Amino acid sequence: QVQLVESGGGLVQAGGSLRLSCAASGRTYSNVAMGWFRQYPGKERLFVAAITWSGSTIYADSVKGRFTISKDNAKNTVYLQMDSLKPEDTAVYYCAEDSTITKFVGGRKPSNWGQGTQVTVSS
Repeated sequence: QVQLVESGGGLVQAGGSLRLSCAASGRTYSNVAMGWFRQYPGKERLFVAAITWSGSTIYADSVKGRFTISKDNAKNTVYLQMDSLKPEDTAVYYCAEDSTITKFVGGRKPSNWGQGTQVTVSS
């Protein structure tokens, strides 16, 4: 069973930066899409960014130009570099993966999820 473990969340002031990491274990293949969602209290999880095995990326409009997703296939790890953070970026961030990047958009949801990490941006 694939396990996804996030790290790197925390408290930062507006305008600051954080880098989230998500390490996958329990699988021997690497041709998956990985990405990030975020969830506000009482709301559904919203897509943030995703990356294919070959490195193609997609972003939510709200984070374009501020967040950068990247990955290290050898380490089965995906990263989310978050710059110019705003208070409205405060949320629990979840790592996810699936066989195709199409599972990340259009209201669809990936199959495998991490436990989430809190990001808090103070004004």
